[in-house]
Amino acid sequence: MKNSVLAVLAAVLWMALPAGGDPGDERILLAKDAARSGDRHRLAQNAPPTGHVLDIYPEYWALSNLVARNGDADFSRIREFLQRNSGSWLAEKLRGEWLRSLGKRADWSTLAAEYPNMEQPEQDLRCYHYQARLSNGDPALLEEIRPLWFSLVDTPESCIPVLRALVQEARVSPDEVWSRVRRLMEAKRVTGARAVAAWLPAEQLIGPSDLDKASTNPSTYLDRLPANFAASRQGRELVLIAIARLAREDPQGAYIRYLGLNDRLSAADRSYALGQIAWQAATKLMPDANAWFKAAGDTPMSEEQAAWRVRAALRAGDWRAVRTAVEAMPPAQRELPDWTYWLGRAQLALGNREASRKEFERIAGHPTFYSILADEELGRTFTLPRKARATSSDEAEIIRQTPGVQRALALFRLDMRTEGTREWNWTLRNRDDRFLLAAAQFAQQLGIYDRAINAADKTRDEHDYSLRYLAPYRDRIEPNAKNRALDTGWVYGLMRQESRFVTAARSGVGAQGLMQVMPATGQWVAGKLGMKGYNAGWLQDPDTNVMLGTTYMRMVLEGLDNHPVLASAAYNAGPGRAKRWKDSKPLEGAVYAESIPFNETRDYVKKVMANTIIYTALLEGRAPSLKARLGTIAASDGSTAGLGSPAPGAGLEE
Repeated sequence: MKNSVLAVLAAVLWMALPAGGDPGDERILLAKDAARSGDRHRLAQNAPPTGHVLDIYPEYWALSNLVARNGDADFSRIREFLQRNSGSWLAEKLRGEWLRSLGKRADWSTLAAEYPNMEQPEQDLRCYHYQARLSNGDPALLEEIRPLWFSLVDTPESCIPVLRALVQEARVSPDEVWSRVRRLMEAKRVTGARAVAAWLPAEQLIGPSDLDKASTNPSTYLDRLPANFAASRQGRELVLIAIARLAREDPQGAYIRYLGLNDRLSAADRSYALGQIAWQAATKLMPDANAWFKAAGDTPMSEEQAAWRVRAALRAGDWRAVRTAVEAMPPAQRELPDWTYWLGRAQLALGNREASRKEFERIAGHPTFYSILADEELGRTFTLPRKARATSSDEAEIIRQTPGVQRALALFRLDMRTEGTREWNWTLRNRDDRFLLAAAQFAQQLGIYDRAINAADKTRDEHDYSLRYLAPYRDRIEPNAKNRALDTGWVYGLMRQESRFVTAARSGVGAQGLMQVMPATGQWVAGKLGMKGYNAGWLQDPDTNVMLGTTYMRMVLEGLDNHPVLASAAYNAGPGRAKRWKDSKPLEGAVYAESIPFNETRDYVKKVMANTIIYTALLEGRAPSLKARLGTIAASDGSTAGLGSPAPGAGLEE
């Protein structure tokens, strides 16, 4: 009864926002076009309010245009807009634009007064605020901002004066300046590294082109080294930068160069060079990576480097090295579920059963890849949480009357999906579970499935997994899955990750529709099916998209040992890469997934496989073993000898 009331309310609101022909809608779209083209006159014509739910947008565009054009917009108009629309996404956005304008003009007093009203300031705004405080001689500020020196890699322009102040006030040492230069070079931020190098003491300064030479053509640079390069700090540092740069393309070649130079380097410099070579070797899945990491010892590492140290040890099957690598991580990284799980596995492999159990217990009980695996190591299967009580008509009415929700729905209707998504997300910040569940139910009733999932995903204590893991289009998906002998839970798990069930979804590289099929892939699959007259527009049709997508899933599955982990990786990154990421020996499926070199694909595969377990539990009333689904990845020569099929919970519940 309550859900039917919610459905009626949702339908009423949706129908109250007409699909087209509304003069108010036309005005919003004309104003948007004028703002995009910079036509101030036409924008001004369409800015006055008419009672439309999106009246705030033309007004915002007009003020944003003024701020961007000259930064001298009437402060009173801006403040009046911000006060009248307090708490809205556009108020936050305009305030951020205004603060950037104030920062560029060094209007520190106005910026300092307005900055506290920002709810979620981005890093560049935080640095403008630091500049404002520096201008007032805030004595405690330098110690407050010192951590930025070590954590900030992508450095907004506004942060450069802040970091320079640390050098000028001797709050960072020359060693720490060199450390930052190294870190920026590791992250391929040559321009930033060059700027920081200019802050070195006079006796350690390097030529303006030296960094470019060491990083652009490291082999040539190392070939032409003067015999006395090690006599100066800058000579040794440039050698290390060149070795690290060469390692990106050729770790083995970098190691050979290192062997010819290591007797002229300090112990710390040797460890740094080996750590860089090991890191790059690990990302290329080279078997020497684990040994090189061991040789690097306890050299300081970035978080990414530390993660690859664990992955190299996992692929080597070296559980002692896994434990050492995880325990050496910074505390915040060490606490992540990924490394907690692998530390638990390492402790178990080394016979420390109680220590292992403690690690698994810390992350168990959540619907995520490593939490599900931890539960299985503890002898438990994934269980759906108790479903939250149904939302009431009063809760539905609150959602319907929320201005941010109304604006988001109108924006979706006008095909302004980016703006609508931002309105929706902003409106849901800091909301309680009941609001989130009602919002999810509301969006689901309207067919805005990605926002329904988004809302349901945020709940903390009360959950509704039928909303968090929606299963729409079953009349299309289940027959296609059955006809191609695919696990329906896997198909849904992949589709949820691909498009969140947005039929018009389009990725930055051109993938389209529910299953995010690339046009060329669609054409190839259509040809295999004997379909004539293919054009990319077919991918926008849900029926055709699902048919082509599930057919492609079947093809990659058959071409990759009928293994869902390999096929999931192939769906995201291509079958050739999925094959190349195998090892010369069989690998546990979870180790293969964790050591995928592409960040996006690694995250994708883990989420698809966890989604599969949850969807199967929802669709079939039972949760299969994730560890069993991950299984064993055959060696690159096709063999599976040497690694038994892993059984869930075998370690702790024998």
